[in-house]
Amino acid sequence: MAQVPTKARAVIIGGGVIGCSVAYHLAKLGWKEVVLLERKQLTSGTTWHAAGLIAQLRASANMTKLAKYSQELYGNLEAETGVATGFKRCGSITVALTEERKEEIFRQAAMARAFGVDVEEISPAEVKAKYEHLNIEGVTGGVWLPLDGQGDPANIALALAKGARQMGAQVLERTKAMGVTRQGRRITSVKWENEQGESGSIDCENVINCGGMWGHEVGRMLGMNVPLHACEHFYIVTEAIAGLAQMPVLRVPDECAYYKEDAGKMLLGAFEPVSKPWAMDGIPQDFEFDQLPEDFDHFEPILASAVARMPMLAEAGIHTFFNGPESFTPDDAYHLGFAPEMDNVWVAAGFNSVGIQSAGGAGQALAQWMDAGQKPFDLGDVDISRMQPFQGNKHYLFERSKETLGLLYADHFPYLQKNTARGVRRSPFHHHLKENGAVFGELAGWERANWFASEGQDPSYAYSWKRQNFFENVATEHKAVRENLGLYDMSSFGKIRVEGPDACAFMNYIGGGQYDVPLGKIVYTQFLNEGAGIEADVTVTRMAETAYLVVTPAATRLADQTWMMRHKGAFNVVITDVTSGEAVLAVMGPNSRKLLEMVSPNDFNNNSNPFGTAQEIELGMGMARVHRVTYVGELGWEVYVSSDMAAHAFETLWEAGQNLNAKLCGMHMMDSCRIEKGFRHFGHDITCEDHVLEAGLGFAIKTDKPDFIGRDSVLRKKETGLNMRMLQFKLMDPEPLLYHNEPVIRDGKIVGFLSSGSYGHHLGRAIGLGYVPCAGETIADILSSTYEIDVAGTRVNAEVSLKPMYDPSGARTKV
Repeated sequence: MAQVPTKARAVIIGGGVIGCSVAYHLAKLGWKEVVLLERKQLTSGTTWHAAGLIAQLRASANMTKLAKYSQELYGNLEAETGVATGFKRCGSITVALTEERKEEIFRQAAMARAFGVDVEEISPAEVKAKYEHLNIEGVTGGVWLPLDGQGDPANIALALAKGARQMGAQVLERTKAMGVTRQGRRITSVKWENEQGESGSIDCENVINCGGMWGHEVGRMLGMNVPLHACEHFYIVTEAIAGLAQMPVLRVPDECAYYKEDAGKMLLGAFEPVSKPWAMDGIPQDFEFDQLPEDFDHFEPILASAVARMPMLAEAGIHTFFNGPESFTPDDAYHLGFAPEMDNVWVAAGFNSVGIQSAGGAGQALAQWMDAGQKPFDLGDVDISRMQPFQGNKHYLFERSKETLGLLYADHFPYLQKNTARGVRRSPFHHHLKENGAVFGELAGWERANWFASEGQDPSYAYSWKRQNFFENVATEHKAVRENLGLYDMSSFGKIRVEGPDACAFMNYIGGGQYDVPLGKIVYTQFLNEGAGIEADVTVTRMAETAYLVVTPAATRLADQTWMMRHKGAFNVVITDVTSGEAVLAVMGPNSRKLLEMVSPNDFNNNSNPFGTAQEIELGMGMARVHRVTYVGELGWEVYVSSDMAAHAFETLWEAGQNLNAKLCGMHMMDSCRIEKGFRHFGHDITCEDHVLEAGLGFAIKTDKPDFIGRDSVLRKKETGLNMRMLQFKLMDPEPLLYHNEPVIRDGKIVGFLSSGSYGHHLGRAIGLGYVPCAGETIADILSSTYEIDVAGTRVNAEVSLKPMYDPSGARTKV
């Protein structure tokens, strides 16, 4: 047996396909002293029984980029290592059985083209021509990706492991990580024990959790939260079928099924709507290449549909009925990146049954991140820092995992909400909102009022790719905010308090704005990385000489606070999450000042409380603090009130608002209004790879400050000019809807895709934001082109603008 080293630059825990990929890619980048520890044998967890489907199409540009890289890597791996990977580019077909599903997959196909994927929408007859065995009754359309494929999961992992060894990494089987030595926020060594009874420790600079379904447990050992849970996953393999040749991979998501030809046999797998969580009390210690008990009754409905869909299965005997565990995360996206709780711990785990197709790209991205010290591109979809601490709760994971397996093949409607594990985080206004017809969505565990049902209306979603049942409700809410008065709950937004003797200097170093401002001044700004990409989009209020309140999007509070902590250095500051301490009710619209004057003796005029300032006020019989800012583009205030007085504040405002015909509003209204105003949405319109100047946010960056993160890159970009510009798009046809990722077509050629989209109810059209290449061009050049947006394969003419199409001067916010 190979000797275990006493020190390493990186220790990888877990020898599935993910761990092998991370080892391979770190070694390829020239890292020496890379050690992979596998408790049993490589691939013995979930990799060995994976179906081996290798698809390129994912939900966003960067996830598609990673999947594309995986299939390119696997195509060359056999020649590099001599290990047969079984990789075949047999293509894949996804078929729709409803018009709604057809629109979904056609939108995905349009998106894929914008990402450079070879893809084609096909008719039912063309589906039949490519897959002769399929009964196309009820098929409404399909999507064909000729470069998709399939491979041998275990051998792909073994090839990656061999490639890693060839480049100097050590891959040690039957050697288990037993514990760690920890010093503050760093792991200094990993303790190991092998099956021969030997033990020791490895001093290390980095530890990577690639534990797969053990990732949650390994995370606890390493001091990090890795929310995932194992579920039973079923497939059958038929006896050999005479004359069965190589076929494309086939997915029929409306019947929860996928099909793969394998050596003259047919594999049928399922992602059933209600799954079976497994190992609530922990995975057995001796688990290795194990199967779980058969449950034919659970699988039978899938099989019955499959026999009707592919009649040859009725004549084929079942060779293997397989049930094995796979791990699933709370949001069906895998976990990648830097542990928020630690300074040298990383993770790549929780791949939701897409580990084989994701492993190459995920391994490469994590290795590049570790090597460079920053993300190679935006990985917000999968960054582990998106997970909230409570999501590691085992009961929560057990309940949510019943749903997440099936969501892989469920209709991916816009605004789709999870049904399980709900109600964990509620704002102090929750009861009042519910009493008034609120329909809640969930984000980062928060229950948020997305829209309000009318009297007699079913207060729930009826999903569609067309206008959903809340469309007119949101239009009414939108009108109230634009023309009168709307109130909505913003309590879920993150609130981070920064205080200490160096608070001002620290904020001026970490952020692009100027924070040496009078008390009560609010600064809208960004935190930048060294390349002037946007790491956070925040508002910062100076609360005292030595204290600031940083307000962030709800989903990024942990990521933003972690970013701040990692750049704290020698600054004498304390950084504290105070989100739950205050509720926030936004009061927006032309009559917002009138409402506040009805419930408070304080002055809300432009002299006492100008735009961009905060003041303490009396509210009813209590106290509050009002911030005069807006995300909807109207006169308005965000009312901050301590949680103990929140109910009183709401009742006071709502009762007085009845005299002004005030309207309760939701998050859908906020998104509709903000996109009319051209306000950016972090995670969609602006990310760590989007330069702040190209995002059109240069006004928020103060380069006259001597030193802040990203300053040099801002100055260089000012000299060299922009390569991209963000434009606002308005469809000329009032009927189509935009969500995001729709291709942008300039003068007949695809040049990009929309970063976000929504319906602008005041403007009467769907509105989108997106970047367009502009190197060497004037603004006149950009605006003189003809633009179209591809909506599910149909090109729709669009009007474009650099300035907001609604209130471009911003006058309405400052009246």
